[in-house]
Amino acid sequence: MINQADTLFVLLSAAFVMLMTPGLAFFYGGMVRRKNILSVLMQCFVALCLLSLQWILFGYSLSFAPGNGFWGGFSWFGLNGVGSTPYAGYSATIPHQAFMVFQMMFAVITPALIIGAFAERMKFSAFLVFTLLWATFVYDPLCHWVWGEGGWLRNLGVLDFAGGIVVHTSAGIAALVTTIVIGKRKNLEHSPSPHNLPFVVLGTALLWFGWYGFNAGSALAVNGIAVNAFITTNTAAAAAGLSWAFLEWIRNGKPTVFGIVTGSIAGLATITPASGFVSPVSAILIGIAASIVCFIAVAVTKPRFGYDDSLDAFGVHGVGGILGTLLTGVLASKAINPLGANGLFYGNPKQLLIQLLAVAVAVTYTFLVTFGIYKLVDVFFRMRVSEKDELVGLDLTQHRERAYTILE
Repeated sequence: MINQADTLFVLLSAAFVMLMTPGLAFFYGGMVRRKNILSVLMQCFVALCLLSLQWILFGYSLSFAPGNGFWGGFSWFGLNGVGSTPYAGYSATIPHQAFMVFQMMFAVITPALIIGAFAERMKFSAFLVFTLLWATFVYDPLCHWVWGEGGWLRNLGVLDFAGGIVVHTSAGIAALVTTIVIGKRKNLEHSPSPHNLPFVVLGTALLWFGWYGFNAGSALAVNGIAVNAFITTNTAAAAAGLSWAFLEWIRNGKPTVFGIVTGSIAGLATITPASGFVSPVSAILIGIAASIVCFIAVAVTKPRFGYDDSLDAFGVHGVGGILGTLLTGVLASKAINPLGANGLFYGNPKQLLIQLLAVAVAVTYTFLVTFGIYKLVDVFFRMRVSEKDELVGLDLTQHRERAYTILE
């Protein structure tokens, strides 16, 4: 039976999550050089358009239709059979279409996260094809395995409240693959500073705001689990942002605006899989762990290995998603969510093993399929822009626009 409060809550949460994609556009756009900001904004907005249509036509069916353990199939093609009555396999109190549109916004932002890895280098035409194929052959199958009715990882008992595996691990590993294969940016001796820090802060604020819908909305009802997810989301972000600032202060002598917002995003990514299963105190621990581990990934590991993950999509989202998924297996408590499971600290070491298996599967599958998609698209479209186009900037060469008018 439809509950009007639950339905309104899920629709509002979907709107919050939609706002995260423009937020990501400003977060990433402020970080690139000024000659490439419009290319990043364009990639984020076209992902919103392209993947919304893919989801309606066949993405939702592949992800959530009750097919088999590995894919949903096409029984819900074009939303056939997805109507205004609830589907009890996902939620008994909201229209099926409300659940569908909420999940649509997850399907939009996940491929958009990968943009941070290849920013300033990828042709727009190649980006369109790569994004469509990646959503279809990486995101949709993983989504079905973890969240779909009959999905084999779901049946094993994996815990992923709002997308640590499905969203952040998959996007982060795809980011690592693409940044390695596409190669470093040209004529770049060191990573450039963000060209517009206020845009980065604005993007962070929109992402943090949208994350309440992302995590709390995943409860799919107005209940205590949604409230807990809201609180743990904010708590982890606050703990991680503060911890990152102190880490910079200790290591570099000064805390930075860029550091605190990066830390906050790392905390948000890391709490995502755990938000509906852990207590606020556990969220503080998760936030601190997120800042330490992601800080090492961004400030130590990346320079050591020399890959050009332009906007730290892997170091923040990939590392954070994996860490959060594993910590869920440690800190989850049935006292918080009776529909979940206890983790290692609450007498159930098996849950950590299940989380480890799910991470290993997601990492391996995403790595291999992303590499294959990249190489396939490169054959037909050539993924990387020419050196001349890269030097001029993607705003002018890909879109014939510029963000700023410079008076001589």
